[in-house]
Amino acid sequence: MTNNTQTVSDAIVKQGMLPLYFNPSEEVTLEILKSIYRAGVRAVEYTNRGAAALENFKKMVEIRDAEMPDLLLGIGTIKNLDQAKQFLDAKADFFISPGYVPEVAEFLIAKDLFYSPGCMTPTEIIAAENAGVKFIKLFPGNMLGPDFLSGIKDIFPNLLFMPTGGVDTTENNISGWFKAGVSAVGMGSKLISKPLMEAKDYATIQAETKKVLDLLQTIK
Repeated sequence: MTNNTQTVSDAIVKQGMLPLYFNPSEEVTLEILKSIYRAGVRAVEYTNRGAAALENFKKMVEIRDAEMPDLLLGIGTIKNLDQAKQFLDAKADFFISPGYVPEVAEFLIAKDLFYSPGCMTPTEIIAAENAGVKFIKLFPGNMLGPDFLSGIKDIFPNLLFMPTGGVDTTENNISGWFKAGVSAVGMGSKLISKPLMEAKDYATIQAETKKVLDLLQTIK
């Protein structure tokens, strides 16, 4: 699969949501990956939030290459250039940050690699757009809300937006965001929750993920 900005962007938009999670356990990490893949997920973000993240990600790439060749594996919580380079070496397909990191944007965009920075203000969005970013992560989504996007979207006709943080799995919440003009929603703990991970309840994770994917097809 060609890993470039447009390919990843198209995959996330088609899916309508980007699931994201982290678990320190390699076993749990891989079982969740299999579960959401069975549910129909073809692009997923693993978050770089613990010491085990890099090694777990490498194992995810191994199993993806062996069993899920059509899956795009991205890495989130990239806060500096060293992290971006580490995960590029680990074969990450795309990169997401909680904030806009200019040196990361410059490094990845020059390689035609998908980079979506978290932005919270028009100033940050403008800086990212001027650097060549096409896909903005609105973060934290629950603090900003759909009204924020409705108020600024006309200023940024060439950008795609995805709220992450506090996006709920309900039809009301998701449809509110799409009516405001998002292209996808990022879904973390509301979808792949800590209790489900602790219980290793992969069947429920799979069922809930499929439910959201099906709901998105009716909303979009």
